[in-house]
Amino acid sequence: MTSPQERAEQLREQLRTHDHHYYVLDDPLISDREYDLLMQELLELEKKHPELITSDSPTQRVGGKPLDKFNPIVHRQPLLSLDNAFSFKDLQDFDRRISRSTAQREYVAEMKIDGVSIALVYEKGSLVTAATRGDGVVGEDVTANIKTIRSIPLRLRTPVERLEVRGEIYMPKAEFVRLNQQKEEQGERVFANPRNAAAGSLRQLDPHITAQRALAAFIYDILYLEGHHLASQWEVLQYLHEQGFPVNREARRADSIDKAFDICQEYQSRRHDLPYEIDGVVIKLNSMAERAELGTTTRSPRWAIAFKFPAEEKETRLLAVEINVGRTGIIAPTAIMEPVSLAGTTVSRASLHNFDLVREKDIRIGDLVLLRKAGDIIPEIIKSLPEHRSGKEEEVIPPALCPVCGSQVVHPPGEVAIRCENISCPARLKESLIFYASRSAMDIDGLGPAIIDQLVERGLVGKLEDLYRLQAGDLESLERMGPKSAANLLRAIEDSKERPLHRLITALGIRHVGAKTARLLTQRFNRLEDFFQVTEEELTAIPEIGSIMAASIVAFFQEPRNRITVDRLLQAGVNGLEPTSEQTDQPLTGKVLVLTGTLPTLSRNEATELIEARGGQVTSSVSRKTDYVVVGSEPGSKYDKAVQLGITILDEEALLKLLHS
Repeated sequence: MTSPQERAEQLREQLRTHDHHYYVLDDPLISDREYDLLMQELLELEKKHPELITSDSPTQRVGGKPLDKFNPIVHRQPLLSLDNAFSFKDLQDFDRRISRSTAQREYVAEMKIDGVSIALVYEKGSLVTAATRGDGVVGEDVTANIKTIRSIPLRLRTPVERLEVRGEIYMPKAEFVRLNQQKEEQGERVFANPRNAAAGSLRQLDPHITAQRALAAFIYDILYLEGHHLASQWEVLQYLHEQGFPVNREARRADSIDKAFDICQEYQSRRHDLPYEIDGVVIKLNSMAERAELGTTTRSPRWAIAFKFPAEEKETRLLAVEINVGRTGIIAPTAIMEPVSLAGTTVSRASLHNFDLVREKDIRIGDLVLLRKAGDIIPEIIKSLPEHRSGKEEEVIPPALCPVCGSQVVHPPGEVAIRCENISCPARLKESLIFYASRSAMDIDGLGPAIIDQLVERGLVGKLEDLYRLQAGDLESLERMGPKSAANLLRAIEDSKERPLHRLITALGIRHVGAKTARLLTQRFNRLEDFFQVTEEELTAIPEIGSIMAASIVAFFQEPRNRITVDRLLQAGVNGLEPTSEQTDQPLTGKVLVLTGTLPTLSRNEATELIEARGGQVTSSVSRKTDYVVVGSEPGSKYDKAVQLGITILDEEALLKLLHS
């Protein structure tokens, strides 16, 4: 019979293999669900036998507690920078200098990834430390954050006594776009380029934040290898690949500097097609013996050089600034420019992100501006060129009123964005309706995005309260909506009027106020009218309500259009009261539930919020104290354990009946 220790090691080895195939080779061997089952089994095993947890276990990827600071790490040998070449002549001069020491010259050309340099140290096959380059001599210990990068092995395939490698941490272009969109929607300052995004993500004191960003890595050099000798850079790359490291497969060998230059030119034209950003090609002498003979300067190796691509920047004229309101209410300026060809496409528009940035860069309408593509994707104005001004340029003034609905704009503390807080603003109405109808809010069954799109586009719903004026004929006119479906939806809309106040507070979409906070608020204020005159001081007196949250709540209810919306919701019959503890029906009070598998309609977060709203507690593991296990498709080992212990098993339909019993 397999012991827990043997089974844990089997699982770890399987997970390491699958991580390598998925994140390094881009060749998954099993489905995500099968992978999740293996991971869940290992988590359960390590939880039951904590003495089996190892630092290189795949379960340790997410990182531990937030750090107070990054500790310094002294590199065994300095991490040198590279001299730069900007032309074929520069490469020829480099080759000529090398020819004084060696007649036979073979080079390796590798992509110069625009990221953050990193040094990794492995002892007896396991990752022990990871440090940034720092000043080349002393770096910062970012081991906890590096462990969250799935392509970096925590354990080598063939353990050696000690191995030190160097590589580059980068952010793929697609992740850069996703992250900046998310930051813009949240009213935060965006990253200028993927390199800054990678650096900012890697230097987070909380490893969980790093884990949420899809950083990747390429390892390209061995700084120290005990007990082995590799004769060339090409052998180094092969060895790194065999050990499970992510190695850039675009690397090429060149038997002359002319061939190396051809490779540089090829990738200068192909750089925009790569999923990561490169700013050049690194040319390295292949032979380790010849490298040793050439040596290094105090700053850089004599046997390598970086061929830097010219920056793709163009000048154009800023013709106008368009003010747009996003789906979350953020009001942002967009530059309208004379069309210019840049990085393979014609560009005439670029987001200016926020008015603070416009002021910092002193960008004015009529300016000649310098344009580039951040991450080779997003058009960005780098700066204005004031030396070309005529005096007729106009400053960009932030609007005082929402350009769509006319509401007073707000500038929340700590944010760079200005916002429209009117939840019925046409620019953000669809998003408001989708959230209002969601399970964790008013739970209007059948009112999904497709129906909401039709209701808004046909003019049937122009404000939140219009939901409660809909008639059967309105709904029956929609696509895929017959009389029965229309009747069911009208009934669901009518039923939503009876939801308790904390659900309505959640549904209003007040910034920083989720379902948990809404319940806290309604324990202190149990009538909706109580919020009309509430002060920040009263709110911050409630445990867990901070100043930013309090300011957001006060601003929401002081916005006249929100007050009108709330009044009309109450007039339509929507409940504005929170039942007292004596009145509250909490069918799950004292009950412990566990969720496993994928539910048909509820997300894990939605199901958790619904259970907690009815007094229940959701835990991550099944034990004899568990009252119910809620099972979706492809359940894991929690389901098997529930069966063994004889615990009541619910599907989503049974859970919903229990919640509303």
